[in-house]
Amino acid sequence: MEQPNTSETAAYLYFEDFEPGTVFDLGERTLAKEDIVAFAREYDPQPFHVDEEAAKESAFGGLIASGWHTGSVFMRLYADALLSRAAAMGSPGVEELRWLKPVRPGDTLTARVTVLDTTPSTRNPKRGTVHLFSVVADSLKKKVMTMKARGLFARREEG
Repeated sequence: MEQPNTSETAAYLYFEDFEPGTVFDLGERTLAKEDIVAFAREYDPQPFHVDEEAAKESAFGGLIASGWHTGSVFMRLYADALLSRAAAMGSPGVEELRWLKPVRPGDTLTARVTVLDTTPSTRNPKRGTVHLFSVVADSLKKKVMTMKARGLFARREEG
């Protein structure tokens, strides 16, 4: 079941709305060289993230974004497109995170989330856990990051 990412679908989403197989397209973001370098200087100052000349001599052959930058871009897209219109209650964590391909300056990243399964809480009947598989792809539609994580979402009030 595909969920369009438009203002007309801004309805509030609860645990019950996350059916296994549902896909949410989260939008896109283009990474400029300046963004890649600024993020890396602050959070991941390895030479292949901050220095074009050093990056040319690295295994990557040029400047690349930090994987943490890619993850942060994903999180912003996820927050804007989905969490902002959901009864989100946080997350118990990430189970698996993979950086599959370097992200280069000028790449436009797209992201989507697929619901794998859902589990009502046995400890708190007002929430449930949604198991999600996320994919971030580059301008060539090649996967650059995948992630399996769980999110906590409020359940609808019955009655």
